[in-house]
Amino acid sequence: MRVAGGLLAVATLTTATACSTTDQPAPAKTPTAAGASTHPTETLKPLLQQALPDVKGKTFTSAVVDFPPNARAMPHRHGKAFVYAYVLEGTVRSQLAGKPARTYHQGENWVEQPGAHHVLTENTSRTQRAKLLVVFVSTTGDELKVDDPRP
Repeated sequence: MRVAGGLLAVATLTTATACSTTDQPAPAKTPTAAGASTHPTETLKPLLQQALPDVKGKTFTSAVVDFPPNARAMPHRHGKAFVYAYVLEGTVRSQLAGKPARTYHQGENWVEQPGAHHVLTENTSRTQRAKLLVVFVSTTGDELKVDDPRP
């Protein structure tokens, strides 16, 4: 609980003092025609990325992930990153492989252990946006999100 509280404090501070290289959200990968879905996808807006001074080879990254109404992310992994997610707005359903799906409302949060397979992330509303503050502690240079290969 202390770790989650500490990460929340860091994430809140990061959001308040964030410096971004762009004001436009970076779109997540767009589905191809063969794998296209009827659901829109999420966008990710980086807020801050900084090497951890006392942890060689590790980087702290924070970002806002925006889910339009009815949006769904592709199943994915975050490599060896430790991930903390906090619901800023709306309601998100999330499921990690081998775990039951859970619904998180504004103000709730979860963590993902390094190597976790994120099989479901979706905005449960057909009319309202959902937004997450996501904090990654990753190996410097690693991709933060890698979508599953398409069949």
